[in-house]
Amino acid sequence: MYKAVIFDLFGTLIDCISQREHEKLLEKMAEILSAPKKDFQRLWADTHQERATGVFPTIKDNIIYLCRKLGLAPTPDQVEAATQKRLDLIKKALTPRPDAVKTLSELRSRGLRVGLITNCSPDVPELWGETVLSNLVEEPVFSCRVSLIKPDARIYLLACEKLGVKPETCLYVGDGGSHELTGAARVGMSPVLIRVPEEAENVIRRDVDDWEGRRVSSLTQILSLV
Repeated sequence: MYKAVIFDLFGTLIDCISQREHEKLLEKMAEILSAPKKDFQRLWADTHQERATGVFPTIKDNIIYLCRKLGLAPTPDQVEAATQKRLDLIKKALTPRPDAVKTLSELRSRGLRVGLITNCSPDVPELWGETVLSNLVEEPVFSCRVSLIKPDARIYLLACEKLGVKPETCLYVGDGGSHELTGAARVGMSPVLIRVPEEAENVIRRDVDDWEGRRVSSLTQILSLV
């Protein structure tokens, strides 16, 4: 019998940011900072791990680092404007999927604990309190705050510890990025792949092409598994 359901964030409770949206954002940030676009995009990609593990406490710190690497000296206003562009996109992205609130509310009403594990940059926890999801997820675990990323076993065990449950009593739901499902299975959780029809058409997830475990195509279907 399950005592908790732990969710991934991007591609699970909220939509993924499209590649085109991401590229447009980086182009705009580079323009604001008077940075060479291709070099800025390359360095942004190169510092993904540092953002996800909290090496950069804020997005502003990441931007300042990139500018120094590029030999740029942007004004404080330029840095603030570029930072705000990124925050605006993340704030928009944190919109729950249509069935997310209903599903989480129902799980809570059934007495199940609800958790979250997400590989993310520091702007996500910075804005988390502004989303309705923050009222429904009891114990969110943000990789940038704990310096651990999926599929490291320690991040799953930390989430269980925070919820006061054992991995064997947890259902883990995610879209499969970062090999999160196999990571969850290794610690004893029961993983479920979620692929909504729209995302399945537009987002490549080669790491789940051969997934043979349970699958759902909507968050509502999770209710029939617990």
